[in-house]
Amino acid sequence: MTPAINLAKKCALDYKLHEYTHDSNAASFGLEAAEKLSVDVSQVFKTLVILTESGTLAVAILPVHKTLNFKKMAKALGCKKVQMADPKQVERTTGYVLGGVSPLGQKRRLTTIIDSSAFVQATIYVSGGRRGLEIELPATQLATTLAAKFEDIVDD
Repeated sequence: MTPAINLAKKCALDYKLHEYTHDSNAASFGLEAAEKLSVDVSQVFKTLVILTESGTLAVAILPVHKTLNFKKMAKALGCKKVQMADPKQVERTTGYVLGGVSPLGQKRRLTTIIDSSAFVQATIYVSGGRRGLEIELPATQLATTLAAKFEDIVDD
């Protein structure tokens, strides 16, 4: 059990677990998940940890085939500039390894923004807390659990 699964159980979320054998040579963890689970890429979301100019960390959840728009993310957070957080800092703060960072069950809850495209999906897939494990759940439940906002944060 990962902290993500434990939190999903504790909050009684409507979730399903999906496991697959992770290929260590995969170029993209998220695209690999979509392919191995035979799920459309628009339904599989990656969890990115970003750093604001004031040194605060935040989480962006967006479709695996899209690119985070830093200006849109900064605007959603009410700051001027953001950048990707240092991988070691991400692992220390979330308790997860890269490629297995789940938005659920992080060591420290961070401000979270979910791309608005999640809103049109019946369910979305996010990391279950390790490579090769995905949690499928309604995006609205994820947002409620994390006190997250839906915003347009991807490149067009």
